[in-house]
Amino acid sequence: MNKSALEVQLECCFEVRMAAVVLCMDVGFAMSNSSPGEESPFEQAKKVMTMFVQRQVFAESKDEIALVLFGTDGTENALAQADQYQNITVHRHLMLPDFDLLEDIQSKIQPGSQHADVLDALVVCMDVIQQETVGKKFDKRHIEVFTDLSSPFSKDQLDVIIHNLKQSGISLQFFLPFPLGKEDGTGDRGDGNLRLDHHEPSFPQKGITEQQKEGIEVVKRVMISLEGEDGLDEIYSFSESLRQLCVFKKIERRSVPWPCQLTIGSHLSIKIVAYKSIIQEKIKKTWTVVDARTLKKEDIQKETVYCLNDDDETEVPKEDTIQGFRYGSDIVPFSKVDEEQMKYKLEGKCFSVLGFCRSSQVQRKFFMGNQVLKVFAAKDDEAAAVALSSLIHALDELNMVAIVRYAYDKRANLQVGVAFPHIKDAYECLVYIQLPFMEDLRQYMFSSLKNNKKYTPTEAQLNAVDALIDSMSLVKKDEEEDTIEDLFPTTKIPNPEFQRFFQCLLHRALYPQEPLPPIQQHILNMLDPPTEVTAKSQIALSEIKTLFPLTEAIKKKDQITAQDIFQDNHEEGPDSKKRKTEEGDIHFSISSMTEGSVTSVGSVNPAENFRVLVRQKNASFEEGHCHWIYKFVPTI
Repeated sequence: MNKSALEVQLECCFEVRMAAVVLCMDVGFAMSNSSPGEESPFEQAKKVMTMFVQRQVFAESKDEIALVLFGTDGTENALAQADQYQNITVHRHLMLPDFDLLEDIQSKIQPGSQHADVLDALVVCMDVIQQETVGKKFDKRHIEVFTDLSSPFSKDQLDVIIHNLKQSGISLQFFLPFPLGKEDGTGDRGDGNLRLDHHEPSFPQKGITEQQKEGIEVVKRVMISLEGEDGLDEIYSFSESLRQLCVFKKIERRSVPWPCQLTIGSHLSIKIVAYKSIIQEKIKKTWTVVDARTLKKEDIQKETVYCLNDDDETEVPKEDTIQGFRYGSDIVPFSKVDEEQMKYKLEGKCFSVLGFCRSSQVQRKFFMGNQVLKVFAAKDDEAAAVALSSLIHALDELNMVAIVRYAYDKRANLQVGVAFPHIKDAYECLVYIQLPFMEDLRQYMFSSLKNNKKYTPTEAQLNAVDALIDSMSLVKKDEEEDTIEDLFPTTKIPNPEFQRFFQCLLHRALYPQEPLPPIQQHILNMLDPPTEVTAKSQIALSEIKTLFPLTEAIKKKDQITAQDIFQDNHEEGPDSKKRKTEEGDIHFSISSMTEGSVTSVGSVNPAENFRVLVRQKNASFEEGHCHWIYKFVPTI
């Protein structure tokens, strides 16, 4: 699932620091024409624009988007004079994308009954960008035109338009209801990996009109003038765009540098800056409680009240409460002062090398944490760059790693981790990953399979498993070209949970009264094995099924029934007497599970503790127990 040219271009215009984007849509009456059973270009264009905008909304982008319509019944733009720039409407000026824009595209944009010059519309878009970016810092200015090229246009000012586009640094893309044929220099570049079922373009190449053919030539001339031959790659079909933009764009995160000092001993210090290279992404917790009728947060007031567990539910002021830590059956009180003093305090941020070891000694199974840091020398510090580079290359040549003491700041939890060298053609750095403390390890003891003849596999079984692993390899190697292809690159796969969440959120915002839609098929397909791997593994799976037959395991031991668990031991009569257990027999009941191991009367629930001790026949009431009873009787 490599990124397509369209996605790369979109990221270029959307993922920069700030971008000004104008969506220019043809709503003329010809856009509503379609073949029977097919969507009109008007509806397809609205779908593509919806995907553009929704990706921006959910990515929490700071880019600004405007919307210009041409072919409208009315005229509303700053350049309109007499018979010039007519039937062109600036529907929305440059601002951050939101659900209002999505709703406008879905319901308020309607087909017009007029024609409008696509080149005039392009000039209006350029004017919007020029006028509305004054005083703002944008790194990208971009126009996207959605049209079927059916409307007549004048080419008199074409060269002037191209010159102004170049001079203003405005990039351009065209989206058409048909793909340009191969003889025109380009074709449909759909991404088959998404496996979507979209309608074919409403206008096949052979069915376009003379007006559309003339429009294609003008579009090609404009794009080649701006981008050279590569400009033809910026002309897309609606169906192609729908395939490539069906997933929601990831939430944008800016890399925040973390400056610190890498110290080795007490005399060597290197200025460094670290960046989060990998971190587990989570959906922002933006849920809030609102009034169901007004949908306003201000109409809801939240108040927390503390009450005693008595008949009157006596209210207790918050200042009369303190934190308590449950320690066994007792509560150990801690005041705010105690909580502050008990913290493991640090002097501040640190990245200190504790020592070095062979890289083979740090096994991959010990990598933990939810982030990976890349550590570089401080910017514009030549001494730090030389020192860190020397350390990186020395570690690489000796096959060693550094064990590091790491703390983000004085309030953070202290970590111990490993920093290993990472050398690329374009850069070099240290890569830091957290290592576990003793409490983080889980030790499990399992019986050995090697010493049990019953579980020793045959040679045929071993060969079958080897064949299965080989057939399900996710790495495809081309011996002739000496290349390796990753058939399942996880870093290119969007999180299905995010995709489903955004799908439902968008649907609920646009259609508040309708039920949520089913999960889209392309979301379900994201974590399916590649088709090539599935096909190759069928023979090996059949062999596994033959050599490893499954038989139903019948449990011989009697199972405990519900009657045994929920038995009533409080009935009177000889039949209900508690039966004596034989040696080694264990009585099982829900009550015994909840009692736990009680050896004394505690302060949390003294009455219940005493009741349990009375029921335990082996409990001894010595002086120590009586002391606790005397202490807690007044509180019961």
